[in-house]
Amino acid sequence: MCKVLRVSRSSFYSWLMRKPVKRDIENQDLFVRIKKIYEKSKGTYGSPRIALALFEEGIYVSRPRVARLMKQQNLKSIIRKKWVVTTDSRHNYPVVENKLNREFTVTGTGLVWVSDITYIKR
Repeated sequence: MCKVLRVSRSSFYSWLMRKPVKRDIENQDLFVRIKKIYEKSKGTYGSPRIALALFEEGIYVSRPRVARLMKQQNLKSIIRKKWVVTTDSRHNYPVVENKLNREFTVTGTGLVWVSDITYIKR
């Protein structure tokens, strides 16, 4: 493998025996805290909120660093769509008369047609 990657054996073994860098240790500790906050929020917090939560715990870390660590571990916030109001009752259009008046029993097919507008959260 060393020949293929054009790395000397001594360099490989030196890298293999090297102690972890301080930054890597900090990142591991930070990731554990990030994951804890992420799971506590049920996956809804993104990097800005997690950085703020860490700040409240007394851990001063930048939002881009939190975002980078979240991306490395494939943590993505759940983005919910905002509720859009589609009904506008304040209009001057004529309202159709309710001819059925909640009497749903009919004698034959095709005599009464009804419809329903139902909002289903996806």
